[in-house]
Amino acid sequence: MNTQSTAMPGSVPAQGVAPDHVPVTKAFYWSIRREFWENRSLYIAPLAAAALFLFGFMISLMHVPAKMRAAELEPSLAQALMDESYGFAGLVLMGTMIIVAFFYCLDALHGERRDRSILFWKSLPVSDLTTVLSKASIPLFILPLLTFALTIVLWFLMSMLTGAVALASGQSMAALRTQLPLARVSLFLFFHLVGMHGLGYAPFYGWLLLVSAWARRAPFLWAMLPPFAIGIVEKIAFNTSHFAALLGHVFAGGGEPMDNSKATSPLVALIPHQSLTEFLTSPGLWIGLAITAAFLAAAVRLRRSQGPI
Repeated sequence: MNTQSTAMPGSVPAQGVAPDHVPVTKAFYWSIRREFWENRSLYIAPLAAAALFLFGFMISLMHVPAKMRAAELEPSLAQALMDESYGFAGLVLMGTMIIVAFFYCLDALHGERRDRSILFWKSLPVSDLTTVLSKASIPLFILPLLTFALTIVLWFLMSMLTGAVALASGQSMAALRTQLPLARVSLFLFFHLVGMHGLGYAPFYGWLLLVSAWARRAPFLWAMLPPFAIGIVEKIAFNTSHFAALLGHVFAGGGEPMDNSKATSPLVALIPHQSLTEFLTSPGLWIGLAITAAFLAAAVRLRRSQGPI
């Protein structure tokens, strides 16, 4: 007796055939995973920076016993010692995050056009909007969260190493530990990374993604030349520098500049100069997000219309 070979309606599609519809959340999740598969520098660069700093910190621990004996006699010295080490660690990872995010955005859409992999990715049931938003989420949210987690782990390892050296040398860590409120600083660091260096830098990231979607060659030059040209034309025509001041204001995180008399250590530099309420109610934040949305919408449109370089 012959069996019927015709596929019935509602049957499971053959293995290896992409489904016609993929839930947006699932497509977004796998799009983010794709970014980490294709751009290993997103996590290798911060890990390398953390490992390098930890290596240097281990070498500096050879001088810890003498420093701690002085710190037990002078609490202000203990404050300076801890602020310098932990604050500089946070600034190193923060700077690494900004550099990685900058070059990632420039290559995010340009790279897939250059190596012609865009033909493969467009054959999958993932919309251009989902693709661009997943790429934008990397510098806006994923990298700040990753940097925050890595900074906390680095601080923990630093405290464990310092404690081990102190115990081995018969010194007390009480003077140092009481001077560094890591739990409170961690909350400030989270706000600084996710808020000011994530959402606050959104217009920069949106502009870089737009250039990445448009430029056929040298996206770095196309990203830098228009702002530079605008600043030069404004200076020549009106003898003003409002555009440069605006970019500097956004790059500084908005709000009023921090009082230099308060920025006595690298650790203090991690504390944002705006409260959470001031940041969320700032008109500059929402104007910047609106500009970012316009940049991303243009990037989506360009990705939809353009093919390989």
